[in-house]
Amino acid sequence: MRTEIMRALTTPPTDLVRSLFKRREPMVLPLTDPRHSDVPQLRGAEIAAVYHNQRVAGDFYEFLRVGLPRVLFGLFDVAGRREDTREILIAAQNTFRTVGSALFAGEDFNEAEAIINLSHEINRTILEAADGVRNCPAFIGCYNEDLGTVCFTNAGHTPALVRDDSGIAQLEASGLPLGIFSHATHSASTCALAPGAVLLIVSRGIFEAEHDNQEFGLGGVKRCLEKTTASTAQELCLEILHSAEQFMEAPPAHNDVTALALLRTR
Repeated sequence: MRTEIMRALTTPPTDLVRSLFKRREPMVLPLTDPRHSDVPQLRGAEIAAVYHNQRVAGDFYEFLRVGLPRVLFGLFDVAGRREDTREILIAAQNTFRTVGSALFAGEDFNEAEAIINLSHEINRTILEAADGVRNCPAFIGCYNEDLGTVCFTNAGHTPALVRDDSGIAQLEASGLPLGIFSHATHSASTCALAPGAVLLIVSRGIFEAEHDNQEFGLGGVKRCLEKTTASTAQELCLEILHSAEQFMEAPPAHNDVTALALLRTR
């Protein structure tokens, strides 16, 4: 384990990322908190993310338009309390924005390769900012407005759910969480969102919402997604959080609870 960490701290950035950064000025982020991420307007779709009340742990979401027709998005869950993870969150957001913008610039690139490279660089950033291991499940995706597709990687995150007219499918984790091994490998996949379909990602805090020694879990999220009448992405996120709170019969305070939804309109 120590060997992996030291390699992460001493291995230089990849030639690809180094060459991309030469074409851009470094982005300077504030030292107090990650920047607020504005929700982008999409053609023929909408995206939203909602968290409950004040964040106390390491959940954070991010959106970034990287040109027409693509928008990057991510949901991350850095282990630890907010006061201990703040610098890690800021560093990870900085990498997401700068490296994401560079990797997805122009038209002549492979989306899957770009997503894998982005996850690799965020992984390195977390290890360096934490000065060691810091578990960070993450779901990173790129929505293509022209095609209605999402190219994604699930790094040890809770399964994302896709609901369409055929039912609900799970997008399972395909690799370890970020922040554990410097050379952890991740794969990328692509799913198509038919008109009216929705992609839902929730943080572990929702899965672990508990009452009478029972967890809300994946089953609770699925039941809510099956029954929902929400017509917008934000309404769906709010309904998921409300369902978890109703299950607990109390406002969640055990962990951050966050929902992110991407809805393709009919």
